[in-house]
Amino acid sequence: MQTVRKKPQRTCLGCRNSKDKQELIRIVRTPEGEVLIDRTGRKNGRGAYICPDPECLRLAVRSKALGRALETEIPAGLYEMLASEIEHGK
Repeated sequence: MQTVRKKPQRTCLGCRNSKDKQELIRIVRTPEGEVLIDRTGRKNGRGAYICPDPECLRLAVRSKALGRALETEIPAGLYEMLASEIEHGK
């Protein structure tokens, strides 16, 4: 009998719903303090997740959840990159 592996779950910073890790976009603060989008999901550092939905991004920006989750200031350009990523898909 084959064992079924659980898929890792993460919580979106916008809608606060738990979803499969692969469905979400990961944003990471590297040990050097750089904040960037982690397309591989494997970069070293503190990560936060958001749904690929413009409404979730809007909620996360309004509540400043991303800055709190990563414990740092978020550069304005990152929100624009995230919006572009969401608009054009992964």
